[in-house]
Formats: sequence, structure tokens, C-alpha cells
Amino acid sequence: MFSIIDIETTGHSYRYGKITEIAIIQHNGQRVTDSFSTLINPEMDIPYFITDLTGIDNEMVRNAPKFYEVAKKIVQMTSGRTFVAHNVSFDYNFVREEFARLGYDYKSKTLCTVKLSRKLLPGHRSYSLGRLCSDLDIAIEGRHRAAGDAFATAKLFEILLGKHQQNENKNTAQNYRLF
Repeated sequence: MFSIIDIETTGHSYRYGKITEIAIIQHNGQRVTDSFSTLINPEMDIPYFITDLTGIDNEMVRNAPKFYEVAKKIVQMTSGRTFVAHNVSFDYNFVREEFARLGYDYKSKTLCTVKLSRKLLPGHRSYSLGRLCSDLDIAIEGRHRAAGDAFATAKLFEILLGKHQQNENKNTAQNYRLF
């Protein structure tokens, strides 16, 4: 069981930045089973360069829930699941930091689709989500928005699962011939 997650933030540093949007896609290893997405009021100004990248501005998040108001939903959707993201350390560190500010020690197993892509899909010029999706004909509806990027990552994840399964089947067949 997996939770494929994408966030948008006020900046690059999880220590000083805050989450402005989160999307969680639950996946059972074969298909998407549930999803959740919301803007989050970061309780700080969103820098212009972030608004320029994501389209998320201060007005959009003014009446959005604060992180503590969606924290329980995030725990419910990720508990007992592997936390999957494209460049997982970025998303995971932001989520952990938001929980730490609430006094909660959030922990999860993680899986990085960047690292997995490099291993299972060698030879790409870039392993950024946009480039991989372009190379693999995965449409991204809403680039640099949490739900758009999370659903694209889910499609990439399914390709990676299929490739892993092919490799496992090939290895099993090769091992069988050894006997």
C-alpha cells in the first residue's frame, strides 16, 4: 500500500518554509484507490517567485485550512503506507517539519520515484517529473500544482511497478535456467 504525495510550498527550505498545497493519492500497487487534495494556509506570505511558478497566491490560501486542520486526514491517508514522491526527501521533510511544529513525530517508510526511475529507466537526459512525463507520454494536468503532479507521479509509479515486475520475471526465468 502506497501514498503518493506532492506538495507545493513557500520555498525550498523545510525549516523556514511552509506547505501551501498537498495532494495524497492512495495506491494499492495496481491502481489508485482514493485521493485527497487541498490548499493550505501557510500563515505566512507566499513569495512572488513561488506564485509565479505555482499560481498559488496569498488570496487563494487566505480561507484555506491551516495545516493542523488537515493533519488528521494526512495521517489517516498515509498511516501504514509507503510515502512515495518524486524527490521524496523534499516532500517528506516538509511534511515531517509541519507535524514537528505541532509536536507530532511523523514517520513513514519512503520511496523516491526519481531514484527508482534512474534504476529502472536508464538513459533519460533528465529525471525531473516534467521531462520524464514528456518522455513517457504522461499528461500532467496542472503542472506545479499538488494534484496534477501527484497524479502524474502515480502514473509514473505504475510504469515503474510494471518495469520492476518485468525485471523480476526475467530474473526468475534466468535463475530457473541455471538449474
